[in-house]
Amino acid sequence: MEPNGSSPVVIEHKAYARIGLLGNPSDVYYGRTISLSIENFWACVRLEPSEDLLILPHPTHDLVKFGSLSHLVNRLENEGYYGGVRLLMAICKVFTSYCEEQRIHLHDNNFSLSYDTNIPRQTGLSGSSAIACAAFSCLLDFYNVRDKIAVKIRPQLILNAEKELGIVAGLQDRVAQVYGGLVYMDFNKASMNKNGYGNYTQLDTSLLPPLHLIYAENPSDSGKVHSAVRQRWLDGDEFIISSMEEVASLALEGRSALLEKDYAKLAALMNRNFDLRRRMFGDAALGALNIEMVEVARRVGAASKFTGSGGAVVAFCPDGPLQVEALTDACKKAGFCIVPVKVVPSVLNEIDVRTLVTKNRLGVNGPQTPVFSLPCPVENVR
Repeated sequence: MEPNGSSPVVIEHKAYARIGLLGNPSDVYYGRTISLSIENFWACVRLEPSEDLLILPHPTHDLVKFGSLSHLVNRLENEGYYGGVRLLMAICKVFTSYCEEQRIHLHDNNFSLSYDTNIPRQTGLSGSSAIACAAFSCLLDFYNVRDKIAVKIRPQLILNAEKELGIVAGLQDRVAQVYGGLVYMDFNKASMNKNGYGNYTQLDTSLLPPLHLIYAENPSDSGKVHSAVRQRWLDGDEFIISSMEEVASLALEGRSALLEKDYAKLAALMNRNFDLRRRMFGDAALGALNIEMVEVARRVGAASKFTGSGGAVVAFCPDGPLQVEALTDACKKAGFCIVPVKVVPSVLNEIDVRTLVTKNRLGVNGPQTPVFSLPCPVENVR
């Protein structure tokens, strides 16, 4: 470590794609969810000390050189206007603002930030937040302030950066990526209003049965699915409110099912989760391609639901290997990709764990009074 507290070495961090197993999208509605981080897909951010502060565009995802005007137009129509540079800039802004507000000293050395990702676009696997989360981890280490920004606060700061860019989302994805592993989350209104974050419990990943990820190579935009339901909820629509409460209860039931390894119950809860989402949002909002991914799995008897807001599905085959073979064949015939889910263990290090019992303030878009963050327990088989 150099005298001014900066690190002279290259820093790299990964953040992983997220699967919402149960309870989503109730995280946006003071609900509960169970989510897991998966090793299959990730975003990696690299920070190197440099003379000037540089945000480096990705050669593919931030393309600015085209073969022709039609190439440019085709690119925008298929990929949109968005790459990762905006996310790196936004997380730098939110990180700096929070540190200034909390009087956390940052040294004056500069750096360059670059990123890579293999998370399929628009699949509801939290590709944007993965880039922001990995960059946030790099900043914590470069400025040597990991012990000064508590783990429970970090997901909200990452979400704040995405909100700067107009991204509509809840805390679930960022919690899963900050903690890693398998996490049960309770976003009850009292805790959210008092602290600015929910109650998060890491579960033993060995409680999970074998899961499979199904995704489309040309998915719909997952960012547009929340809009109408959100407004109806705000307007006090009784059907939406009661349905969202039931979705949240599935996560609570799912935690018990996992702890008891009651996988038949887990399968039923997964199916119910999607059915409730379909009733609330409607087929037009969910999209025919997304619904077909769920139906392909169900036609072979597998449980299935969206991983997020569309573009990918998590499936569970309760009948074992022969059913997995049938599901794999059905997905290939339908033109969908399918891979076994590889779960990432907890990514919290010793410094992170210590912050779970230290006094902290959320500050940015959250409470201005000190609050205490309780330890994050790990639950195993009863």
